Amino acid sequence: MWKGLPIGGIMKNNVNSRKNAARLESQQRKLDAALIETLFPEVEGIVVNMTYKRQGVLKSFTRVINFFPGSYALFRINCLNRECVDGGYDLTKVITGMIRNRSKAARGDLSCEGSCPSVSNSIVYNVAIKYRRNSSL
Repeated sequence: MWKGLPIGGIMKNNVNSRKNAARLESQQRKLDAALIETLFPEVEGIVVNMTYKRQGVLKSFTRVINFFPGSYALFRINCLNRECVDGGYDLTKVITGMIRNRSKAARGDLSCEGSCPSVSNSIVYNVAIKYRRNSSL
């Protein structure tokens, strides 16, 4: 029998443990990542405009993220829902596909990849990529 911890406390500790593990994994991804200028020397900058949508909430939230040559090539954006565990929106395939095809703009939507209790979170995104003029690619 568990003494001192009610059942709800055990569940809360389990959620916190999963959040901590997700945070450590995110930190490790950053340590392992290369810079944009190393992986994609032809890219001058990337701008991601996102509109967050949350099920049951009428007002959406807009966010702009800029990536520069000296930024890490991490294109996974965290979910804004504080209760979400390991949530986020992975734009890696979108952005790397755009660079491979030298596309300048893309638009789409993504659902949160995490465990968001009782709600559905999603984004509508617009990605714009500016390429260097002297790029040989």
